[in-house]
Amino acid sequence: MTAQLIPDRPAPARPRRPKRQYGASFIYDVPGPRGRRNILIGSIVSVVVFALIVGLGLWQFAAHGQLAPERWAPFTEWAIWQYLLIGLLGTLEAAAIVAVLGAALGTLLALGRVSQVRWVRFVCGLYIEIARTVPVLLVIYLMLFGLPQIGINLPTLWKLVVPLTIANAAVFAEIIRAGILSLPRGQREAALSLGMRPVQAMTYVVLPQAVRNVTPSLVTQFVSLLKDTSLGYIVAFTELLYRGQVLASYLHLLIPTYVAVTVIYLIVNGSLSAFASRLQRGSRRRTSPQPVLPTLPAVVAVEHIDDGTDSTKADHV
Repeated sequence: MTAQLIPDRPAPARPRRPKRQYGASFIYDVPGPRGRRNILIGSIVSVVVFALIVGLGLWQFAAHGQLAPERWAPFTEWAIWQYLLIGLLGTLEAAAIVAVLGAALGTLLALGRVSQVRWVRFVCGLYIEIARTVPVLLVIYLMLFGLPQIGINLPTLWKLVVPLTIANAAVFAEIIRAGILSLPRGQREAALSLGMRPVQAMTYVVLPQAVRNVTPSLVTQFVSLLKDTSLGYIVAFTELLYRGQVLASYLHLLIPTYVAVTVIYLIVNGSLSAFASRLQRGSRRRTSPQPVLPTLPAVVAVEHIDDGTDSTKADHV
């Protein structure tokens, strides 16, 4: 009987990692070839229609003298842009305060939503639903006209910050709660098995990973928050849109002033949106490398000859 040897098992070739693309199959079905073609056609038609609308608007502006050089000459001076940039600093200040307070309150609400205590979950869920339903403008009017009637008159900045914090804390809470629920249960169980208390496991293991996973969504929410600060003109807070209104009334140049304000908003919000997209792509690229199987040594088959004596015969391949 010829001995059969087990050959070495070569290590599997490491396949080239394909370019990862965002798949939203959990939201809707992935379109097929016809669907992708229809999407491409729709995108082209939308771009053409948008270009036509912009061209028509520019033609109307030119017909009414809005594109005359003398109407745009004031915006070549640094003093005008400096006036608007001071309003931008006010916008960033209000947005930063709301982001810090809203994130802190939202974290507490998210932890309450995943709490094991029923009444805590109910109270936090009730607050989130109410805060997401009530318009922010209504809360601002309450701060502006309602609280002074009972003797509470907050500073101008806080008349804007408090309503925005109430509204955005609910959104931050849902984002962070989604990050917590997206983690495997084994993370918390492993922390508990090491002797950590439930609070320690949530604080040092679960919550940091959840916040890291939803960081792009948090940055995107900050962009939305930055736009919501434009409601500060209602309480006469010195932010970008309020300064734009004052400048338009002073120069009697409505369209050029608001175009300049729009450009500033586009630059700031566009930069933050690009930063959020970069964070999202970076988080998708963090994948573990594929393990490489070790090479097994050659095994020599031993043939036993039953002739009354023990003898071996080895064949090497």
